[in-house]
Formats: sequence, structure tokens, C-alpha cells
Amino acid sequence: MKTLSQMSKKQLGYLEGAISIVINTILFGIKFWIGRSLHSVAMVSDSWHTFSDSLTSVLVVIGFYIAARPADKEHPFGHGRAESIASLIIGTLLTIVGLNFFTESINRLIHNQAMQFTWTAAVIFLVSVVVKEALAQFSFWAGRRTNSLSLTADGWHHRSDAIVSGLIVIGGIFNSRFWWIDGVLGLVVSLLILHAAIMIIKPNVHLFLGEKMDPVLEKKIRIAVKDHFPNVADMHHFHMHRYGEHIEVTFHARMNPDIPLNEAHRTTHEIAFRLKKEQSIEATVHLEPSRRQMPAELKKQQERS
Repeated sequence: MKTLSQMSKKQLGYLEGAISIVINTILFGIKFWIGRSLHSVAMVSDSWHTFSDSLTSVLVVIGFYIAARPADKEHPFGHGRAESIASLIIGTLLTIVGLNFFTESINRLIHNQAMQFTWTAAVIFLVSVVVKEALAQFSFWAGRRTNSLSLTADGWHHRSDAIVSGLIVIGGIFNSRFWWIDGVLGLVVSLLILHAAIMIIKPNVHLFLGEKMDPVLEKKIRIAVKDHFPNVADMHHFHMHRYGEHIEVTFHARMNPDIPLNEAHRTTHEIAFRLKKEQSIEATVHLEPSRRQMPAELKKQQERS
């Protein structure tokens, strides 16, 4: 049987999703029952936040399933961005949850509604804090190991739920003194949910709009080319396109214009082969004549562009 460190990205995604679905569904049922019994908007909102964790974990599993499919005629770069689409859906669901509970908390404060509280509820919500933070740590670890945005997004979802449950326990302790604490905590909970949604949506939006070249990867490419291809100089115009684990990189480089075409072509082929082997990227190199041997008119055209 494989250990966690031996599992593939797809297997880790399935495992994290399955564990999250089971645990969150159980926690949702317990929290919802307690919240309704105590007439607490904060507890009920937290229970639905927990249930949304189950739904987002379903999306994580679906995203990993689609992303693992090989490239085909309609999708020549593979299906890697399905995982990012799943992350965007997760962020959107969180946004809806956060806005709904923000409105409900405002109404609770307007109508001076307080909540009841029991120590049984406190114990259950404290257990939820521990369990959800453990799930968050596992999701963050799996996300770092597989470079997965959706697993990291799921981790933030778990952590926000843990923070919310902890705040509810604190609020319950002081509820007898401050009637408004349930409504205020509901507002805090909704703002934390919205913050988590922004943290999830932002990097995925950048991915689809077009992200800038990773400076660390650019440095590695420059070093690899410089060390093995001394006849290639002045690399510039780096562009990167990410499709899950499949990364396409294009850049310009200059060579002596007197080099035969077949030799220049062979050099670009060798560069692409080495970068794919060492950096796991698909590279496309556009060659230009070095500026020292470049005709004056061509220099002017490049400067204008």
C-alpha cells in the first residue's frame, strides 16, 4: 500500500476530497442541529459553511478527474485548467455563502435577537476547530507537494471554518453579557468567508487573464541556456502559459547571423529538449541575429517594437 509521499497528484486529490466530504458532512449535521436548537445565526451559518466544504471537496475530486485526462484534439494542451475552474467555483460558492450570512447577521442586529448557549455546544465546536485545522494542514501539505491551487483553496476553506468555530465558542461564553454578540460574530464570520473567497479567486483569475513570467523559472532557464549553449545570448521577451502541470514558455534569443540555418534550428531543438528534461516545460525559442552583426535598419525596427 502506498504512503502519502508515494501517492500521485491525482491520488492525493481524491484522498483529500474523500476525507473532507465525509468529515464535513458529519460536522454539518451536528452543527446545524445545535444551531437550530439554540436559535443562533452564527452557528447555523457556520454549519452551512462546513457543508459548503463538502460541496467544494466534490468539486476538487471532479477537477482532479478532468485534469488528469490526456490531451486530445479539442484540448491539445491537456485538461489541467479544469482544476483552476473548480477553484473558481469554490471561491464563487464561498462568496455567495458570505454575502447571505452578512445580510442575515445585519437583520439579527436590527431586531435585537440573541442566542442561547450550552457547554455541550462549546465542546462540539472546539472539536470542530481541531478537526478542521487538521484538514487544513493536510490540504496545504498536499497542495504544496502537488502544486495544486484547488487543494490549497480547499485548505483555506477548512481554515476559515476552524476560525469561525473558534469565534463562536468565544461569543457563546460572553453571550449572557452582550445580546448582540451573535449578530456581530455572524458579521465577522461572513467577512472571513469573503476574505477566503478572494484568496481563492484572485490567483485563478490571474491564470486565466494571463500571468506574468515566473521570475524563478526565468532565472533557471537563463542559467540552463547559458551553461550549455554559449553561442546563445541576450534572452528576452519571456512569456508563460500554464495548463495545470503543463507549462508552455516562449522567449527570444540572439545568435550570430552567420551560423547556418540547420545548426541554429538544431540549437533551438536542443534547448527545448533540455528545458523539458530539466524544468518540465515546453519551450519555444525565437532566434534573432545578435545586435553586433545586425543590419542598422533591423536594429531600428527592433527598437521601435
